[in-house]
Amino acid sequence: MSNDLVPPHVELKRRDFQGEIDGHPVDLYTLRNRRGMVACITNYGARIEQILVPDRHGCLGDVVQGYDTLEQAIAGQPSMGAFIGRYANRIANARFSLDGVLHVLAANDVSTDPAAPRSNTLHGGKRGSRFIPFAATQTSPQAVEMRLRFEDGEEGFPGTLMLRVRYTVTDADELVIGYDAVAVDRKTVVNFTGHAFFNLSGDLGSPIRDTLLTVPSEEVLEIGPALVPTGRMRKLAGTPMDFRAPKAIGADLGADYDLLRLAGGYDIHYVLDREATGANRLHARAHDPHSGRILEVWSTEPGLQFYSGNYLEGRTPRDVGKGGTRFGFRSAFCLEPSHFPDSVHHAHFPSTVLGAGEWYRGEIRYRFRTDRDA
Repeated sequence: MSNDLVPPHVELKRRDFQGEIDGHPVDLYTLRNRRGMVACITNYGARIEQILVPDRHGCLGDVVQGYDTLEQAIAGQPSMGAFIGRYANRIANARFSLDGVLHVLAANDVSTDPAAPRSNTLHGGKRGSRFIPFAATQTSPQAVEMRLRFEDGEEGFPGTLMLRVRYTVTDADELVIGYDAVAVDRKTVVNFTGHAFFNLSGDLGSPIRDTLLTVPSEEVLEIGPALVPTGRMRKLAGTPMDFRAPKAIGADLGADYDLLRLAGGYDIHYVLDREATGANRLHARAHDPHSGRILEVWSTEPGLQFYSGNYLEGRTPRDVGKGGTRFGFRSAFCLEPSHFPDSVHHAHFPSTVLGAGEWYRGEIRYRFRTDRDA
């Protein structure tokens, strides 16, 4: 797509995100670096609503799907741009046992299809962090801090959990998400991720099939019909899931492969660090050949969920975003660093258990540049 065909980005207005939800104030926070990069984040779900970065010609463009107003965000895609907790991704059968005690969770990923029935907890349940206003303070022109308290028993999870999330725009054209959480009073489980929907072209309604993706992983988690891991890890060599070398997202989307059929496209977890060492490592690299923009995702998390926008449908009002842009089928991709899905049921996965008084700390770093700089 030539640069002159890309629509201009929308200027988000703070007043359009100001309001109250359940008595808690909601606002929009704009972060800027010295090079012109901009990130707009609302404390409703700690959602990234906009990221402006230059293309290879130096023209600023918006590279994440989002909404114009708080009302649109509420009516929109439930995970779009959100910081996900207290437990990202799926927990099978909406229940788990911890120290012999069964915890029954809110089931919000449900299907009655006889061929693929499921009743899972997804992204923290019906009232996970994506639907809650965080307490927020902008600490500098380049940073905002957000806090949220999860109560003992909320959505069925045990223990009070205090979460702090810090968004920082650096002068290296990065958006850094630093987060930490403490189990206040009893043992619990935690899993966090960022859920930005990326389209590096700057045209947020255009297909992402041509985007070149690299994921330095040799294994994925096998999933079953309920879209949760079976516990087995599959080698990637010779399969459509292999992105160890740069490959267009759309190159193998039509392949006859069970993991693609089950998820309706890519919606799969890549293994980056089996031992969960906490090392900050490259999780993925995406390159839009039309705009020249490059995104690198670095994180301390052991795995990465790659989602190819399979449930974007251009539906009103859910999929109508900034400037009236319609978010059609596979018009964005998500790269979600986290612990492995359903770890509570697989002892050989890196543990997501957090003991009373223990802290969890993590980081996700979105690093932008262009192929002119490469």
